[in-house]
Amino acid sequence: MTDPPASQYIVAKATDSDDDDAAAAAAAVTTRTAHARLLSPKAASASARVARQAQAQFVRRHSVAAEQYDPEGDDNDDEEADHAAGRTAIHAKTEAQRTRIRDAVSPIFIFRSLDADQINDVIDAMFERRVDAGDDVIRQGDDGDNFYVIESGVYDVIFSAAAGKEEEEDASAEAKTVVHRFEERGSFGEMALMYNVPRSATVTAVTSGTLWAMDRKSFRRIVLRSAYRKRKRYEALIDTVPMLRSIDAYERMNLADALTSSVFRDGERIIRQGADADGMYFVEEGEVRIVIATTARDGAAGRETEVARMKTGMYFGEMALVENSPRSASVFAVGTTKVAFLERTSFERLLGPCVDVMKRDIDVYRKNNP
Repeated sequence: MTDPPASQYIVAKATDSDDDDAAAAAAAVTTRTAHARLLSPKAASASARVARQAQAQFVRRHSVAAEQYDPEGDDNDDEEADHAAGRTAIHAKTEAQRTRIRDAVSPIFIFRSLDADQINDVIDAMFERRVDAGDDVIRQGDDGDNFYVIESGVYDVIFSAAAGKEEEEDASAEAKTVVHRFEERGSFGEMALMYNVPRSATVTAVTSGTLWAMDRKSFRRIVLRSAYRKRKRYEALIDTVPMLRSIDAYERMNLADALTSSVFRDGERIIRQGADADGMYFVEEGEVRIVIATTARDGAAGRETEVARMKTGMYFGEMALVENSPRSASVFAVGTTKVAFLERTSFERLLGPCVDVMKRDIDVYRKNNP
């Protein structure tokens, strides 16, 4: 059984809102702490106390703040200039360390939407922090600054009922509850990457250890600038597809946001003949070949025939979507090839005006390939 993540206990305060929102937030805290009952009877009792204290905190919640960042005004492709200006730093890590960081952040919701390049940029920007036993990595009530991934060491997550009060330093042991312990792995403080909110718990090093840290400003800059560049790149790709010239600027922007990139190695199959259609593809870089396999009359495997090749700006996989049928051919990468994928529901929602054009192209294709 895996340990519950610390985010179940380190509850971020949201913006001021009405009592209904506060009650909903408190209920969410209660749900989270219910998971802690799986730990032990002692932990269950502690969890109940934490839930009551956390619910009380939501009676009056604090405002949150997020720094403004304009990716359009920072559309600078010169990474060396960024580094020299202190905007982007790359901190060396071994492959094993990079793998551990990637594994730690992949389940966290704010990282799930990042593509491979964004994740690599985030990992590059994380800096090392060494701690000794007894050090507070973060303190309850302090403003959030960094997100941390554990490289080594043991850490306790402590909730204090007296946090924020003048007598906190003299608070009794009973007022402090250890709600979770990290041992050699894990992450915490992810809400600091999005909002400037007070920490809702203290994390203290039980042993000496090493952490990798990421500050909010770097995270927002990497993610937002990357998202802006992705949109501009896809808009440029859309401009090369004649069929898509009929959609307006707003539809084009939505289409760009819906596309996701994948890279395939030489000879790797992108689409399998006979499979259900889950979306269509646009060639960003490289080339693909389209192959149709025929079946012999006795049911034995027949021969494969290459019927077409597609290069940058061309698309494939739309036929099965338009006709609601299985894939009629297989598609393989020729050399290293990058494609942009549009899944079925987005296709139906965004490319309705283009279906007639696609149907006409399919008819032409069938005439030329009887």
